[in-house]
Amino acid sequence: MDFNMKKLASDAGIFFTRAVQFTEEKFGQAEKTELDAHFENLLTRADSTKNWTEKILRQTEVLLQPNPSARVEEFLYEKLDRKVPSRVTNGELLAQYMAEAASELGPTTPYGKTLIKVAEAEKRLGGAERDFIHTASINFLTPLRNFLEGDWKTISKERRLLQNRRLDLDACKARLKKAKAAEAKATCEGDTVPDFQETRPRNYILSASASALWSDEVDKAEQELRVAQTEFDRQAEVTRLLLEGISSTHVNHLRCLHEFVESQTTYYAQCYRHMLDLQKQLGSSQGAIFPGTFVGTTEPASPPLSSTSPTTTAATMPVGPSVAGLAPTGEAALCLEEVAPPASGTRKARVLYDYEAADSSELALLADELITVYSLPGMDPDWLIGERGNKKGKVPVTYLELLS
Repeated sequence: MDFNMKKLASDAGIFFTRAVQFTEEKFGQAEKTELDAHFENLLTRADSTKNWTEKILRQTEVLLQPNPSARVEEFLYEKLDRKVPSRVTNGELLAQYMAEAASELGPTTPYGKTLIKVAEAEKRLGGAERDFIHTASINFLTPLRNFLEGDWKTISKERRLLQNRRLDLDACKARLKKAKAAEAKATCEGDTVPDFQETRPRNYILSASASALWSDEVDKAEQELRVAQTEFDRQAEVTRLLLEGISSTHVNHLRCLHEFVESQTTYYAQCYRHMLDLQKQLGSSQGAIFPGTFVGTTEPASPPLSSTSPTTTAATMPVGPSVAGLAPTGEAALCLEEVAPPASGTRKARVLYDYEAADSSELALLADELITVYSLPGMDPDWLIGERGNKKGKVPVTYLELLS
């Protein structure tokens, strides 16, 4: 094997010089070239961007895949440049178990029919989760990972090269300083007039020769310093341009963040729609299975966030409860004082929030109080009849937590 011994010795010498300069700087025995304040701010911002990007990336991966073993498996597949196998989501697995249970326990029984309905809803939830994970991985995780594995590696490489150039520059400065000090000392000794009656006048000749040698050494050190300064300035400019590119990285990550929020909004809106459909199916079937029992609507008071996406717009619901009366449109309203509670179907309810009655037909509510509620034929499902002592009136379902 053909080794270039001269290059190897030169590289070893440069490495040794940098190591000595770095060690002396750490112990305060050598001067260090400081970067300007703007450059230091760019370095600080770049380091913060890298650190927080790593944390956001890792936590988003945990959000999308809580199972650490599955994350390790996916990481190995990516490193081996192999396709990650399709994985069943938890919702889809639950749907499979429910469907198998319904088949074994009896698909025609009330319990079996309900299991089938819930299994279908859970399967749709699992599919929505799969789409969300896929979209978030492409639109959010991949750009963050590309920055860490691409742009940041380039920045780190150029920063290490800049550090080496700075060590070379400071070593040249130290070498020049020592050469000038030695030259000045040799010059002072050479300026002394010798006594030729001495037996050794050669000391004068040696001092003059040393002064000339140190003068050559100073010239050589100055030439090396100019070269080192040029290389340092060039590398500092290259590194500065890369660090200023972090602003473009922030813009790109901002766009990816908007896309992540959009996909997450779509996902939760789909989940809300699927569960609302399931709730309506179970509510209608419960009335047939358990006649005479109370069946109320327990829709949440706050809808999911609206979005510009068509899927999310279709999944949103009105913010407030309906203000329809007790009777259908065109019919006379019932007189609440003349209405007697049904023999069965009354329930206790805890008030979640304060509610101010809009008119005399409604019952004002205070948070955390307990009231008796029941439904009447023809009533809007968003409203119930509430009783507190000898007072009764309409109350919105969304303000209540139904108890046993």
